[in-house]
Amino acid sequence: MHGRMANARILIGAASWTDPSLVSCRKFYPPEVKSAEQRLRYYAERFPIVEVDSSYYALPSSRNASLWAERTPPQFVFNIKAFRLLTQHQTDPKVLPAEVSGALTVEPGRTVYYSDLPAEAQDEVWRQFLLALEPLRTAGKLGALLFQFPKWFVVGRSSYDHLRELRRRLEGYCVAIEFRHPSWFSERHRASTLAFEREARFCNVIVDEPQTTASSIPAVWEATTDRLAMLRMHGRNAQMWDKKGLKTSTERFDYDYSRDELRQFLVPVRNLAAQVSAVHVIFNNNKEDQGIRGARMLRELLENETAA
Repeated sequence: MHGRMANARILIGAASWTDPSLVSCRKFYPPEVKSAEQRLRYYAERFPIVEVDSSYYALPSSRNASLWAERTPPQFVFNIKAFRLLTQHQTDPKVLPAEVSGALTVEPGRTVYYSDLPAEAQDEVWRQFLLALEPLRTAGKLGALLFQFPKWFVVGRSSYDHLRELRRRLEGYCVAIEFRHPSWFSERHRASTLAFEREARFCNVIVDEPQTTASSIPAVWEATTDRLAMLRMHGRNAQMWDKKGLKTSTERFDYDYSRDELRQFLVPVRNLAAQVSAVHVIFNNNKEDQGIRGARMLRELLENETAA
């Protein structure tokens, strides 16, 4: 069983089933589960949803998407993290399609940004990104496309222009937006940010993260589309959150949620579920099996509350 909630609306899972730390710790996958296929099947027997993280680092492939669709139950959901170039992160030209990187004149070792690409190259990246996801979409297993923007993506005309471009290119797709600069939810801009998300039919991503620095993003418990609400659990490792020079993201997201901490989410998550068709709760704390344990614990708390 997937542990799906009784109302079939609250789907809880982890931000990856392939994270090296999760695989190597051997706390979730038993010894006999060794291959990529076995791991996905094992995960999908225990959770109804997963977030694909690899699609941020390189464009996904339609072959992999086909395999993912084949290896999971009929109602399983994949949320896809958008390719880094499309979220205005710096990108190594080596991970771009050959027909795109070949059209660029870039000094060796230099990264590129979305705005560095000519319009035809931008079109080609979008085409390949969406084409790769078509097997999941056809199978009815494509959930949200998650756009997690960098800290330098601040409130301003160019940022809004890019968001409008997303909506134009992604008509018909469920799009979730995670801001990482506090200007979007400052006292001055919060109302207009939420109003824009509603108008553009973007799902506002609610985040749980350390609230100890000026760069912290508050948890804004607002549903901006009746289709989906999303909560991403980043952990509360304040000591590592803004630390420079970390070797892996695991160091930043190294955090174990306690049962008491997770209990605080029951009421707000239920409130969201009353407003939307689906709530996705994704645990992004990712040292070893932390995300798996957090997802199981929150699911158990919600199920016990329902049973009571």
